[in-house]
Amino acid sequence: MKHIKLKLALAASAVSLALSHSSLMAQESSDDDSVERIAVTGSLIKRLDMEGPSPLTSIDAAQIENTGVTDLIGLFAKLPISGQGTFSTQGNSSDDTANGGSSVSLRGLGADSTLILINGRRVSVSPFAKGIDTAFVDINNIPISAIKRVDILKDGASATYGSDAIAGVINIVLKDDFEGAEVSARVGTTADGGGNEQNFSLIFGNNTEKFKHTFILDYFDREEVLYSDRSYSRTANQKSLHPNDEDASDFRSSSGIPGTIALRSDPTNRIIDEFGNDRCAPEDIDRAQNLCRYDYAPHMTMIPDAERFSFNYLGRYEISDSLRAYVDFNGQNSKSIVRGAGSPSFNELFMDGDNPNHPFADMPDHPFFMQDLTMRRRTVEIGNREKRVDTDYYRAVMGLSGEISSWNWDAAYSYIKSESVERGVDGFPNSRRAQEAIDSGLWNPFEPSTNTQEALDFIETVTTRVGKSTNKTLDFTLSGAIAEMSAGDLMLALKAEYREEAIADNPDDQFLRGDVFGTEATQANGSRDSQSLSAELAVPVLDTLEVQLAVRYEDYSDFGSTTDPKISFLYSPLDNLSLRGSYGTAFRAPSLHQLGLGRTDESPNLIDTIRCDAVGLSCDPIEYTAIFEGNPDLGPEESSSYNLGVIYEINENIDFSLDYYSYDIENIIDSDTQFVFSTFGNDPSVVQRLPTGIANDPGEVVQIFDSFQNIGDLETSGLDFDIAYRLATDLGDFKLGFVMNYVLKYEEFRPDGNGGQRLNLQEGEFEQPEVRHTTSLDWSKEDLSATLAINYIGEFDGDEDADVGHRTVDAMTTVDLVANYNGIENTTLSFGVTNLFNEEPPFSHHDFFGYVNTVHSGQGRFTYAKATYRF
Repeated sequence: MKHIKLKLALAASAVSLALSHSSLMAQESSDDDSVERIAVTGSLIKRLDMEGPSPLTSIDAAQIENTGVTDLIGLFAKLPISGQGTFSTQGNSSDDTANGGSSVSLRGLGADSTLILINGRRVSVSPFAKGIDTAFVDINNIPISAIKRVDILKDGASATYGSDAIAGVINIVLKDDFEGAEVSARVGTTADGGGNEQNFSLIFGNNTEKFKHTFILDYFDREEVLYSDRSYSRTANQKSLHPNDEDASDFRSSSGIPGTIALRSDPTNRIIDEFGNDRCAPEDIDRAQNLCRYDYAPHMTMIPDAERFSFNYLGRYEISDSLRAYVDFNGQNSKSIVRGAGSPSFNELFMDGDNPNHPFADMPDHPFFMQDLTMRRRTVEIGNREKRVDTDYYRAVMGLSGEISSWNWDAAYSYIKSESVERGVDGFPNSRRAQEAIDSGLWNPFEPSTNTQEALDFIETVTTRVGKSTNKTLDFTLSGAIAEMSAGDLMLALKAEYREEAIADNPDDQFLRGDVFGTEATQANGSRDSQSLSAELAVPVLDTLEVQLAVRYEDYSDFGSTTDPKISFLYSPLDNLSLRGSYGTAFRAPSLHQLGLGRTDESPNLIDTIRCDAVGLSCDPIEYTAIFEGNPDLGPEESSSYNLGVIYEINENIDFSLDYYSYDIENIIDSDTQFVFSTFGNDPSVVQRLPTGIANDPGEVVQIFDSFQNIGDLETSGLDFDIAYRLATDLGDFKLGFVMNYVLKYEEFRPDGNGGQRLNLQEGEFEQPEVRHTTSLDWSKEDLSATLAINYIGEFDGDEDADVGHRTVDAMTTVDLVANYNGIENTTLSFGVTNLFNEEPPFSHHDFFGYVNTVHSGQGRFTYAKATYRF
């Protein structure tokens, strides 16, 4: 702490020096003092208006209401700037590692490269990472009712905010000046079943000369949607749903009930369990692959059951004319339930040749007589898997702000904590006890109908995973004029910040011993502290030209330091025409999950290219066990970006903006298990195999070892276009809007195995549509108003890894409609429909659910009604 205190002391000395040299000049240059400056996302210096050198989009509460969304991820998923890596609770299942969580990825650069702020300050990440390593801020912690506006900064901002602001910044500004009281109730339902919603909120507050108090209570409840609720995902056998499509696949699991029997010495020598009383159902028999399959899709969650209760309090107190105090308290309890089919095993369990339950004990002529066996089977008899996640989130900010002469200052301490408990309450077998039950004869895996409740209770377990994430920050900001120039004041801002972060994600001892199969869990523990100094100058070069210079130095306890500059300009040669541009560098520190991940089992679908090339076996993608661990030697991702744009107000009724952006990111932290598998498949320290005795056969894969590396680069560029047209008529006031993101280039590079790089992904390929746009029409007349929105996501190629890169995933267009009526005193009635025409997501061949749930929604038509009363 000594070096931290020294740097903060030096910063304070610099601030005092700046004050002493500039206070007189600042007092004289007060032409703008009568006009209140406002805080703008992306800058430490308060401005006279929202429009600045960096591209910024603001969406206020009324606009959010008119989109018809019920949570923040619903809003962000509709924004054209959102890309691959944006994820919601859609697709959560018993195999997910971030159940109940949602976050947004600007420009498809990743949720961990998009910085989420609340009232301009950082919040803690979820204790449970997405996909075992992606640290993200769970935006489900913020109810729609508490939001005043959302600012989206669409260029890199590490020079202002530090790590994670590679793609941009989303600042969620909460309501803090509400006067009176308001109660709202909303109910909604889907057209195809599941997903019914209820939402109730209460807002009340009062403003006096000295005090401002705003209280917000919000309750949200949504029932689950299962894949079986949708016709296109009701079965994992997509071939049966698309019999005339030669590329449609049967994704049913190779682990069935009662399953497939194989020799322990050679798991490729297998037969379908058609013996005894319990036999593989005829519809699940796969003679070509010699497997008993299982249709897991009907039992899996598409959208989980969710229940959230939150409270928000924002208080402001004016101590004197030049000193104010403020507090923000936010809290939420959220519960979610996710489901999956019965747990699968893939040759993890064994039966000795002399076991009393041996299926061929009475068949001496059978080749498997008295042979040690293994099996692929599901423990359906103990139930389908069910996980319950309970999360408590708390955020507290306490601060002071004021003025010294003409200088503004702000100091605050914030503490944010998120705690989650995930429990597997049904359908999870303990593999150690399952093996003991097989050995003792208590449990017969080949005759599930004969097993006693005692046997089932013995093998079933309850799993527990406990996570905690904290963020503690102390910051001080000072800004003001340091000189008077001919075009205005030269403004300076300085900021010092100290931050401590910690995460803990700990599954129970069963996971750590590897005793639970059929699920995925992470273990990660880590902490870090960082300190930073930032400076920003706003230079009025001319009456028509403003230049902003910013730089931030940040020092991390676990990987070193980084300095990131940014320069931007706003040039307004005409009253109705402005040109803007920015250039800067940014970085993303390796997440604590990536650094401190313990042994974690994953179940990716991979192709054993080594074995396929050697003996022609395992040429199709199937599930394997991959063992991941963190890498403490990771360095930060680094990027540079620039933006050039034009803002033109053609007349008082029509204006538009057009921005070109470009990002170049290096040292991306990632893993590529398929690359590791194919490149090092013969290395026993990387891929563990069982010998089969077949000539030239490298053997059956047991597990693959992998980790995270700084292995990637990415280059992307594109256009953002926004146009608005307003028209007042006798029929009402109209506003037509069009917002588009067009990706000109998206090239992701990964190692090629020969010391070079290969192009791994580019624009237009799988999950990378080149164009997204939204067209909206707002209308209002007297007590009526309505909004119509048309949302478009362009087509893209199929999944090359699933061998369907030659197929196209079609474009998707949805229509949303919202109508409001204010003709009753103090009351607003709203009726809305999202996806008005119940458009199904376009078919994709890559997975069992038949669509790309990372890009398209399976919710279908959602109809809702809302009433708001103010008093």
